[in-house]
Amino acid sequence: MIGYVTLGTNDLPRAAQFYDAIAKHFGVGRMMEFETFIAWGEMGGAAGVAATKPFDEQPASVGNGTMVALQVETPEAVQQIYDTALAHGGSDEGAPGPRGDEGFYAGYFRDPDGNKLNAFCMVAPK
Repeated sequence: MIGYVTLGTNDLPRAAQFYDAIAKHFGVGRMMEFETFIAWGEMGGAAGVAATKPFDEQPASVGNGTMVALQVETPEAVQQIYDTALAHGGSDEGAPGPRGDEGFYAGYFRDPDGNKLNAFCMVAPK
C-alpha cells in the first residue's frame, strides 16, 4: 500500500549522500530526482524512501514519534546498515540487537537531519 515515505531535509546534497549509501544495501538507487526531491527504490518494487526540501519553503523539522523502518533479512544486514548510517553522518538511537522476546532484531539511527530510522529483521525467538 505504501509507495514511498518522504523525510524532510534542509540540505539535499547531504541527505543524498546519506541515502545513496543506505540504498546500496537494498540493491536500489535513485528512482526519482528533481531539484528539491530525491526518492530511492525501484519503480513497481517495495516502498521507497525520499528526501525532500519542504514544499512550503519553511525549514524541515523532525516529526516526534515518526520513524521509517527498513526491513532486511538478517541481523548481519541490520548491523551493516546501522554502521553505514553512522559512517555517513547518522547518529545512534539504539545499537543493533534483539528487542523483546518475539524475534524482533533492530538497530536504530537518525539521518543527518535528525529523522529517525531503523533497520530490522525477524529471527527465530529464543
